[in-house]
Amino acid sequence: MGLDYYEILHVGRGVSDEELKKAYRKLALRWHPDKNPTNKQEAEVRFKQICEAYEILIDPLKRSIYNEYGEEGLKLGHQASSSPKPGQNSSERAGFRPRNAEDIFAEFFGSQNFDFGPMWHAASMRFQSYSGDGGSSTGSFGGPRRHQQNYRSFDGGMPNYPASKSTPVENKLPCSLEELYTGSTRKMKISRRVIDPSTREARTETEILVITVKPGWKAGTKVTFPGMGNDIVFVIDEKPHEVYKRDANDLVAELRVPLADALAGSSINLESLDGRDIVVPMEDVVIKPGDEFVVANEGMPISKDPGKKGNLRIICQVAFPEELTDQQRETLRQIFG
Repeated sequence: MGLDYYEILHVGRGVSDEELKKAYRKLALRWHPDKNPTNKQEAEVRFKQICEAYEILIDPLKRSIYNEYGEEGLKLGHQASSSPKPGQNSSERAGFRPRNAEDIFAEFFGSQNFDFGPMWHAASMRFQSYSGDGGSSTGSFGGPRRHQQNYRSFDGGMPNYPASKSTPVENKLPCSLEELYTGSTRKMKISRRVIDPSTREARTETEILVITVKPGWKAGTKVTFPGMGNDIVFVIDEKPHEVYKRDANDLVAELRVPLADALAGSSINLESLDGRDIVVPMEDVVIKPGDEFVVANEGMPISKDPGKKGNLRIICQVAFPEELTDQQRETLRQIFG
């Protein structure tokens, strides 16, 4: 029995071209041999079958023949030699020769032979943080002819470039709360294998994407670099902070205040995210557990309203002593009657 191309792609016979492309995209990325180094032999077989099935079903004539006559119909429709050569499959013996699976993959994903390396792994490219020198202008520089490196920059404004219709490749861009408070410049290095359509030779291209993180950006903010087969989307991911938590544009700090300071008065001392000392006097205040104090304009910058900030909210938890001596108890009774 021949291959069931519909079953290979997990689609029904009434599948549309758009659904067919989505199915192929998902399975080809999943079973690409470079993405399955520990199971490469099985991946190579499946990857070849997936590409062959897509090649048949996306072609109206081949799909029509296959629907009516099955794989045998494809053989009969492409008669060739009747004496098979060693190693040929049934389709190849009949004259139907599927294209190289990598060629189909490269054509589908914008003439790219993807590198599924161990760095910051994405569906189509390799990412890594980059700390080398270089400006933000676009252009190529350095390296031999077969190794090209470029810069592209995003310097804020609207966080999203116009996206293409291709499926975007999203990757998290971890940022500390300090970086989101003051702003920062991040560089991400992309490496990918590109096939020259004229020579069919593969070369390595690297590109440095320069991202200017604006003060006040929130987790989930997206920065899109279009093109290169798939749009590249970086999604801001906020790292946890040991003192502050973010609540929209506010900063929240939960502090433990010793009982003596809560009753007798003291001051709250914090370091801001840009390194300044924040002193909140509490000499004339009796602090109760759960009390919240608000310091205006000491929160996160508001990215859509430059120059303005949210508030700093300090939530106090009173630290009661674990035990008291008899003398301390007696003193407290005298003080509080």
